[in-house]
Amino acid sequence: MTDNLSKEQKTIRTYRISDVAPYINWFYFFHTWGLPASMVSLTRVHDCEGCTAAWVKSLPDEMQDQGKEALNLYHDALRTLSSLDAEHNVTQAVAIICQANSDGDDILVNYNGLSTRLPMLRQQSPDNDGLCYCLSDFIRPSEAGDDCIGLFATSASRSIVEYTKDNDPYNAMMRQTLADRLAEATADKFHEEVRRQIWGYAPHERLPFDELHSERYQGIRPATGYPSMPDISLNVIIDSVLQLKDIGIKLTETGMMQPHASVCGLMIAHPKAKYFSVGHIDETQLRDYAARRGMNVEQMRSYLANSL
Repeated sequence: MTDNLSKEQKTIRTYRISDVAPYINWFYFFHTWGLPASMVSLTRVHDCEGCTAAWVKSLPDEMQDQGKEALNLYHDALRTLSSLDAEHNVTQAVAIICQANSDGDDILVNYNGLSTRLPMLRQQSPDNDGLCYCLSDFIRPSEAGDDCIGLFATSASRSIVEYTKDNDPYNAMMRQTLADRLAEATADKFHEEVRRQIWGYAPHERLPFDELHSERYQGIRPATGYPSMPDISLNVIIDSVLQLKDIGIKLTETGMMQPHASVCGLMIAHPKAKYFSVGHIDETQLRDYAARRGMNVEQMRSYLANSL
């Protein structure tokens, strides 16, 4: 819940690669290439031969080969980011900030005079604090007054991955990996702008990147396909309000986004909102959720196969 509510507002942003590159979470970059999390410390080392060589030597003997690999990957990534910027590639973001209320485990989104129901899933096993969370818990029910929610999406331009010099598989993987990271980095940058300016519920927030990546900001930004909102087909409902085509995103029949380097989800401002994992749901919740989605159980089962 928040008392700092904005009226209905739709915002679209286009960012240069150099604008969003500082927001990249390199942990996930190295993870994609099969390297340990400790390699992230490389990104905080001065980029000169002496400092990077000293960083490699500071690693345990058994990890120094991985350190050299990480160093080469990181330098290639920085060169690729520079090339992507020079090629005038961009990332884009769109968000709607509008009135919302909860109705049980559903969120009712009201925009342009229309009400759209977003069914959510509730944890079946208690979280660490003994509670079973649902995202609707962080939105006021109608009897408690109006609340506000954000719907958002970000995407990296298709040209980032469509162009691959000499059909080079390494270059293709590097570009796809960076496209994925840039879409997430755009979500971080855009969400920061939403919190501080567009919605403006945290105007004085100033977080360094490590705290930003540790999600120490007020509120949450759950995305479809992630643990608290595992049903990717919710993209279809979000699209009916947000119009993902405005930033070049198309959906398959099952709600998968194209281009792949895209993120879609919600922005919730409640100061006690937290990320959680729905985990595995039982047959009773599956049937209840299917009914709330207006879909047959077997179709819903196929969408939630990993959550059953």
